[in-house]
Amino acid sequence: MDPAPRLPLPLEQLPKAARRPADPKTPRPMRMMAAKGLGPFKGGVLLTLLAQLAVDDDQEVASTALESLRAMPDGVFLAALRSPDLHPAVLDFVADRLASREGALQAVVEHPNVADATVARIARSADEGTCERIATNQERILRAPAIAEALYHNRHARMSTVDRLVELCARHGVRLAVPAFEQHVQALQDQLIAEPTEEPLPSDQAFAEALERDADVEAIERDEEEGTEEVQERFQPLHHRIRQMTISEKIRLATIGDAAARSILVRDSNRLVAHAAATSPRMSETEAVNIAHSKEVNDEVLRILAGRREWTRNYELKKALVLNPKTPVGIALRFLPHLRENDLKSLARSRNVPGPIRTAAQQRMQQKRRR
Repeated sequence: MDPAPRLPLPLEQLPKAARRPADPKTPRPMRMMAAKGLGPFKGGVLLTLLAQLAVDDDQEVASTALESLRAMPDGVFLAALRSPDLHPAVLDFVADRLASREGALQAVVEHPNVADATVARIARSADEGTCERIATNQERILRAPAIAEALYHNRHARMSTVDRLVELCARHGVRLAVPAFEQHVQALQDQLIAEPTEEPLPSDQAFAEALERDADVEAIERDEEEGTEEVQERFQPLHHRIRQMTISEKIRLATIGDAAARSILVRDSNRLVAHAAATSPRMSETEAVNIAHSKEVNDEVLRILAGRREWTRNYELKKALVLNPKTPVGIALRFLPHLRENDLKSLARSRNVPGPIRTAAQQRMQQKRRR
């Protein structure tokens, strides 16, 4: 996907009426008048001229033009924004500098001249209504998968909309750069894909509420100190909502949710869900250590944790993996030599780890004594 074109535009790419007042060689008083919106300019020409002047090297001209854009009446501004001849760079400028104006982003994403890169940037944080408008352009989605990827990670995008986009891309052989994309596609094979609706579905609302209930990382980090029962009680509403979710909903929640949701989903009996939680780009190193201590996760999750080089520099993570009886023996043996002597002694006496691990710890202790 090509980057979005940016202002300023070469003079020859501006509307003819806007070229002279936008020319840096034009006397400054005339340029200041244009920056104030004074002159025979209207519609798309006025919007283009003010946008061009808003990035002028003359700071006073630039700030005046930007102020004029912000002061435009809503009706005049939106009508100008729908002008068919607007340059993609002007639309990108509006999305970047005037995004807070009501209706601006929705008008930009629906404009036939808008650049794919501009839409992708908007999709990362757009509100629900704008996300819906972006998602309706299937041709653009298939041409620029980064837009679907941005919507996937945007917490405002409806769950049913994301399911449709994942199914659309999979059906056309387009793979999204989403960590759990293959798992999401597999989950949708046995699931009915909802048609677009004007209002969010009850399941969309339930998913949004689950995201809101997702607790902060600190509570999860206290899991070992406070005990499982207390943590489960605190997160009971979230547990309940997650139990009612479809597999695809769990997978997306595992990918974009916070620590509380991942602490539940990484222990899910469905391996697609657990894998999505373990590979979430939002997972922190502290979370990984807590998960490595858990005897409720499956061995695939522990393999994923052990495969993250940036995490395995953490001594506590290596120790947790060695001490966890669920960790595959080969992985535990790989990290065993890194243990400190006091932890190695405890491991050599432990009855909670597989025999080969205990034996290897005993042998390593004997080797240390001989030195």
